[in-house]
Amino acid sequence: MKKLVLIMIVVLVNCFAGATIAPMVDLSPVVGAIGLNGISVLFGKLTPSGTLGAGVYAEAWTGFMTKAFRSSAESIGWYNKIKSFDQYAENDVIHFINIGGDPTVLINNTTYPLDVQTLTDTDKPIALDKYQTLPTAITDDELYAISYDKMASVIERHRDAISEKIFAKAIHAIAPAENTTATPVILTSGDAVDAGTRKAITRAGIIAMKKKFDVAKVPVTGRMLVLCSDHVNDLLNTDQKFADQYYNYTSGKIANMYSFEVYEYGENPYYNTSTLDKIAWAASTSGHLQASVAFYAPRMMRANGSTKTYLSEAKSDPTNQQNLVNFRHYNICLPLKNEAIGAIVSDAVVVPTILTDEAIEFVVAGATTNRSVDTGGLAWTIATANDWLTVSKVSGKARCVCAANATSEERIGKYTISLVDYPEVTKDVTITQAGS
Repeated sequence: MKKLVLIMIVVLVNCFAGATIAPMVDLSPVVGAIGLNGISVLFGKLTPSGTLGAGVYAEAWTGFMTKAFRSSAESIGWYNKIKSFDQYAENDVIHFINIGGDPTVLINNTTYPLDVQTLTDTDKPIALDKYQTLPTAITDDELYAISYDKMASVIERHRDAISEKIFAKAIHAIAPAENTTATPVILTSGDAVDAGTRKAITRAGIIAMKKKFDVAKVPVTGRMLVLCSDHVNDLLNTDQKFADQYYNYTSGKIANMYSFEVYEYGENPYYNTSTLDKIAWAASTSGHLQASVAFYAPRMMRANGSTKTYLSEAKSDPTNQQNLVNFRHYNICLPLKNEAIGAIVSDAVVVPTILTDEAIEFVVAGATTNRSVDTGGLAWTIATANDWLTVSKVSGKARCVCAANATSEERIGKYTISLVDYPEVTKDVTITQAGS
């Protein structure tokens, strides 16, 4: 009788927990309640084991987390277009066959017997990346006092945190490492934006990437373009047609452009604009600019591996009386071949400089002096507000003529050099002249 009552209590607890967790992954509370009891029977753990029922709930949370990882890709349209290899991820490793080449073709051969050719194929194992969250502490006091399901909230946040890293790592892996014929990296060519630090993307840049894919004979159906946020904003500000077609559905889909399915994503990789090399994952992006990524979906792969829940109950920690929970999940996303991928990188705007002496001293009687001015070949002008100082341009130099100083006071003036095409770039030269 006691055992029967105990089982009934566990069933009720499972129903409550399942109904609470199920909505997190878009399931009905009824399905969650039935599912959790089913998992409990499957794993043969119908005996409660403490505050959180670790023996029962851990498997349930792992199951729900796994379901969430597989369904959460629905909100990332470009990622969901990539073929899933989940069924091949045994022991969190996928084995691909590295084809050893094509057979030799003879034309109008007259020599026999034919040579025997061996085509050696090799195994190419790809280990999935391991994603782990740090344990989150939930005290028994919290579970007793708060009015919401703290555990369900924590599980959801762990899932979302891992998902964010998975998608960011995926788009980084898909983007080309460098500029090659098969993996083009091109620079934007629009007007200077963001306080003159980079050039905006234009439709011309997207057409240029289309042409690169056309030349490489990449099929039209399946081309994806994942715009970074900067590039979406560029097009919204300068392209009325793009703005009129801009939509932000749950899928992230915007509108097709020049054979590409277009999406927006904020965690795209960064590139060195001088070398067109991709900045390594997790490396500092300071001084580099973000890119939009183009790829042919059928040449990409993604796979989810195992998911595991780690749960430590408060009863095993009498000093702190806190529960700990975290997760480990395996995932990979890569190009199947290093081709049919590209990137459009914001080109950096190099602000020109003016090189010349910053100060000139004159005696009382005045004098004439020439100072070299280096602007890298850009046109420049001179202005001065002092009537006793005349400055003109002579053969790439500033000719400064200073009138005699009849006063007993030292006088100080200046002239300013400006670039014609960059009026914000100036250089002040200070003039001092002794008094009589």
